[in-house]
Amino acid sequence: MTLLNPDFWSFVGVIAGIYTIFALGLQVQYGFAGLLNFGHVASMALAAYTMAILIVKANMSLWLAAPIGIAVAVAGFLVVGLTTPRLRADYFAIVTIAFSEIIRYIAINQQDLTGGPQGTIALGATGQAAEYNTQWNSFMGGLQSRLESVSGRAVSRDVAMMIVVWLVALLLLAATQRALKTPWGRTLRTVREDEEAAVALGKNAFGRKLQALAVGAALGGCAGLFYAFEFSFFSPDDFDPLTTFFAWIIVILGGTARVWAVPVGSLVFGFLFAGTRFFDFWPFSAFGSADRAYIRLIIIGLLLIGLMYFRPQGLLGRREELVLE
Repeated sequence: MTLLNPDFWSFVGVIAGIYTIFALGLQVQYGFAGLLNFGHVASMALAAYTMAILIVKANMSLWLAAPIGIAVAVAGFLVVGLTTPRLRADYFAIVTIAFSEIIRYIAINQQDLTGGPQGTIALGATGQAAEYNTQWNSFMGGLQSRLESVSGRAVSRDVAMMIVVWLVALLLLAATQRALKTPWGRTLRTVREDEEAAVALGKNAFGRKLQALAVGAALGGCAGLFYAFEFSFFSPDDFDPLTTFFAWIIVILGGTARVWAVPVGSLVFGFLFAGTRFFDFWPFSAFGSADRAYIRLIIIGLLLIGLMYFRPQGLLGRREELVLE
């Protein structure tokens, strides 16, 4: 594989689109409501596993199981929000990361329900575990045929998938931007900046936080569905805490409280994370492939440290958005 391989970069484009949707949920929760959610990946896991289980074990249609999966992700985080009304900032962050780890360990240990450590490859009888992907591939096959008839050339699955993911991402970005310009969005900012002042003005601060938590979980759940479609099989290891922190990197890189900064941050992060894979020249050639994988993360970390030093508000952010309660 080379740096100029179009198939590789179309795959990177798919992943960047998925992380755009995922990080957009975190942007709503943190950038606009001030919620430190360190367990955002749980929304991906809940939606993806719910969808797969309903299709494989209950023979449900993909188009019904998918929205139910998103609804379960929302319900899971509403439970967290309702049971922790007095927790703020770092305390809430601890609760959310604990919740995400609970979900992951349930997925590991409930083998009959989730497939356990093997993931959805062991979810049902032979061939059943990919049924959700079979239904999705049927839809994608029709889309590929249409794209090929229009363009007059072969279109890979990843290119078709990239088009779908980014269309959905752009629609969600536009809808989120519009919603955040309404009184609802302005109230969220008020709650983030000064919750006591918002309450004094008669605003339901706790209700607004729950709503932001639900919207972010729905977006995370949508990203989880696309992740399942792209990779066919997934396991609990795909939903470890590092996935959440990738979303945090994207939000910080693009800029806090800027909706359209999310895709910018996602594309830059995707390029850095994927592009450093081709660092096979000296001194990187002195390390094995496994060691180079960790060096990539170190390089990205150093770049982020430099960004935080020279431009802490991110690429498109504003310094005043850094000031939280």
